[in-house]
Amino acid sequence: MTTVVITSAFLLYATGVLVAFGLRTWLHYRRTGSTGFNGFSTQRGSLEWWAARMFTLAVLAALAAPALALSGVVPILAALASPWTGAAGLVLLVLGFVGTMAAQVSMGASWRIGVDEAERTELVTAGVFAWVRNPIFTAMATSQLGLALAAPSVLSLLALACLLIAVQVQVRRVEEPYLLRTHLLVYHSYAARTGRFLPRLGRLPTETITHK
Repeated sequence: MTTVVITSAFLLYATGVLVAFGLRTWLHYRRTGSTGFNGFSTQRGSLEWWAARMFTLAVLAALAAPALALSGVVPILAALASPWTGAAGLVLLVLGFVGTMAAQVSMGASWRIGVDEAERTELVTAGVFAWVRNPIFTAMATSQLGLALAAPSVLSLLALACLLIAVQVQVRRVEEPYLLRTHLLVYHSYAARTGRFLPRLGRLPTETITHK
C-alpha cells in the first residue's frame, strides 16, 4: 500500500466529511433558515445516545486511521494491502460521498440530522429513495469501506464496524419507529416495497401493514 494511496484516502474522506456535514448544513440553513440539526438524545444510555456516540467515534477513528498509518503508529495490515484493494478503496470513497451528496439533495427541505419527535417533515420516496430507504447511510458505509480498503489497519476496520453498528441501531430502533408513528400507513407501504439499505432487502412484511 503506497503512501500516495493512503494520503489520498485521508484527503478524500476528510473532504467528504466536511462537504456532507459542514457545507450541507450551511446550504440548508441558507435555503430554509434551519441547520437541519436536531441534535441527539441527551438521555444518557439511551439507544439514540449510544448510536450518536458510536457514529461520531467511527468518523473520528476513520479520520485518524490513515494519518496514524502514515506516521507508523498503526501499521497497515499487509494481508489486506495491495494495489488492487487500494484502487478499489479510492473508487468506493468517491462513489460513497457522491452518493451521500446526491441523497442529501434528494431530501431537500426534509434533510435532518437526528430526530425531533415534535417535528413532521415530508416523507421523501422519490429519486434514490425509491430504491432504498436510507441511501445516505448506505453511501456513507460505502465510503467507510473504501477507506478500510485503501488504508487497511485495525483502526480503520474498527471504524467501519463501529459505523455499521451505529447505523443499524439508529435506523432500526430510532428513525424507523419515529417514521412509523409520524407517517403511519404511508411509511408502512413505502417500507414494504423499498429495501432498508439495499434494494429489496430489509423490507417490512406486508402483513404488518394490514394489522395497523
